[in-house]
Amino acid sequence: MSEQIRVLVVDDSIFMRKFISDMINSQEDMDVIDTAKDGSEAVEKVRKLRPDVITMDVEMPHKNGLEALEEIIKIDECFQVIMLSGLTARGSSITMEALAKGAFDFVQKPSGFNYLRIDKIKDELIEKIRCAMVRKKKLQQEKSGWGTLKKLIEQRTGSGKKVKDKGEIKDLYPQYDKDTSGSFKEFNKEVKIKAVTLGASTGGPKTLYDVITRFPKDMNVPVLVVQHMPTGFTKAFAEKLNSNSMVSVVEAEDGEPINPGKVYIAPGGYHMLVEGERIKLDTSPPIHGVRPAVDKLFISAAETYGENLLCCIFTGMGKDGAAGAKEVKARGGIVLAQDEATSVVYGMPKAAIDTGCVDLVLPDYKIAEEIVRLTLT
Repeated sequence: MSEQIRVLVVDDSIFMRKFISDMINSQEDMDVIDTAKDGSEAVEKVRKLRPDVITMDVEMPHKNGLEALEEIIKIDECFQVIMLSGLTARGSSITMEALAKGAFDFVQKPSGFNYLRIDKIKDELIEKIRCAMVRKKKLQQEKSGWGTLKKLIEQRTGSGKKVKDKGEIKDLYPQYDKDTSGSFKEFNKEVKIKAVTLGASTGGPKTLYDVITRFPKDMNVPVLVVQHMPTGFTKAFAEKLNSNSMVSVVEAEDGEPINPGKVYIAPGGYHMLVEGERIKLDTSPPIHGVRPAVDKLFISAAETYGENLLCCIFTGMGKDGAAGAKEVKARGGIVLAQDEATSVVYGMPKAAIDTGCVDLVLPDYKIAEEIVRLTLT
């Protein structure tokens, strides 16, 4: 039998605790080691039991999910927390805050009469728990490697100086900051980038937050974004980004003009397309089981901007974005993909890379730098 994923289930509803626990325990590779009825009890049990993954209700009495998350991450950043959020303005806002503060991902809880059909989220929750475990192992490996590298650098400096963070390693030994994903390609600087498209799924909210908040206030091209996310949460996601970015970030509206220096987030439940100089939203059938779909955005943007388009594919399950990347490349655009090391889930980037149409594979933070370099030159 493979190693079991040890899960702590946190929810103030005894009904939800049982349903979620039964779902998880139905999997041979998972085991609910305990449950907690609020954030305070969750923090105590995390300290004692050291679970691999925690499913965390957002709105609870005494200590809510966000407050508990902040304490859990301080105990050990390798703990993986999946937020379970109801579709309320407060719930979606707290969920976006949780993702920015280190939660792995979230799953939307049914509400009202749908509360009795919680099993509909089973496949999504189970898949995200498995992905969270992969992420935990990756973080533990990085943490172990970082500790070894610190000791090596401290020994080689010979001064007894303690290295506190990776920034000091870059100063002492610049070779340790080299990009290992491949050489930087000199793109044709005669071609002016007129638009940027970004696509992401699992692990995407945190990655997109880190990328978009790096954009300078003088960003002179529009940025169109598809993040697989349920209806109701994309608005909170856009608001969170807007409050922490130097550029304007909005949830896109049908017929809205596309303006330079503005970031448009596709609303949950709608495909977002580029039609001339405006945004078009439609409710045509999902692609790859999702709506909005990255492929829809990339293909329509490629038809409009041709060689003047830069598209970037980030972490996520499945292959959404691969067909779009082929279309972008066929029309002369530039395609970047996130590397495996920094991807929470390597599915979408790998599918795009496998098409042979990706120009450059980079860590997420390097993609942010490359977007700025290509759009400001």
